[in-house]
Amino acid sequence: MPAPTFLLVDPAHFEVAYAINPWMNPGFWSADPAGLRQAARASFADLAAALRSAGAKVEVIAGVAGAPDLVFPANAAVVMDGRAVMARFRHAERQVEEPHYHDAFLGLQRRGLLESIEMLPEGALQEGAGDFIWDAPRGLFWAGFGPRSNRTGLDAVAAAFNQETVALELATDQFYHLDTCFCPLPGGEILYYPPAFTPKGLLELKARVPSDQLIEATDEDAARFCVNAVAWDRHIIMAEAADNLRARLTERGYKLTEVNLAPFILSGGGAYCMTLRLARRSTVSDPAPLFPATGLGLAIQAASKLALSEETQ
Repeated sequence: MPAPTFLLVDPAHFEVAYAINPWMNPGFWSADPAGLRQAARASFADLAAALRSAGAKVEVIAGVAGAPDLVFPANAAVVMDGRAVMARFRHAERQVEEPHYHDAFLGLQRRGLLESIEMLPEGALQEGAGDFIWDAPRGLFWAGFGPRSNRTGLDAVAAAFNQETVALELATDQFYHLDTCFCPLPGGEILYYPPAFTPKGLLELKARVPSDQLIEATDEDAARFCVNAVAWDRHIIMAEAADNLRARLTERGYKLTEVNLAPFILSGGGAYCMTLRLARRSTVSDPAPLFPATGLGLAIQAASKLALSEETQ
């Protein structure tokens, strides 16, 4: 499988200058802006190094003064099969990012890293891959809505990619994007934080994912932004984890790389927020198995492959 490519944004202009989610505290930042900027640069360098060490490619674009949350490119767009559907933000503080991301994506297109760039229709609010997460083993999108993205935006992105999309309603402003509380893992498991979802959202999730594939994050895991993780093959890159979560994931065969992302958590973002995966394809030759490779598991996998073949003919 080709190495993934991730887009990151240089944090030279990162700061916590406003509050649009409960994690943000501009007063705390203003007490030591120079020290926190230095810490942010170190955290960013460590994250980029961790991605490269795990075999990923990293593309870095420049930050822009006055757009501090540009460092969270997961919110820039939904990217699949060479197409990028650009985000439209709810808050004015982040709407200033839209033209900068668009210019950056035109540059990626000129270099052949994207094939097309598409815009959302009027009235649609949709904040990129943070609220529209691809689950490769299942071949579907999980889409968050409520605090930031609306149903119009969700439906527009779903129509653009014409892939099965499962809508999950989010319950709180604290977990304002799906990626803050939900992470599909390459082996088919879902790491998620139940209190972030409405009862209907939890029912939608549990109707599609077997209980042994659901990994519940604790309050501590969520507060550490460990659910906001980057995962491919057997790699998981996340903020510093508690011992219990580390043990649960390593027992399932994952290799964890933990990065101190404390400066960015002050703005309500972690490893997934700080990355946008490019060059992702909706079809893969050998998807990770959802079931054991014996007995009933083999029968289920064979039936799934047959169904997929029939759908694509």
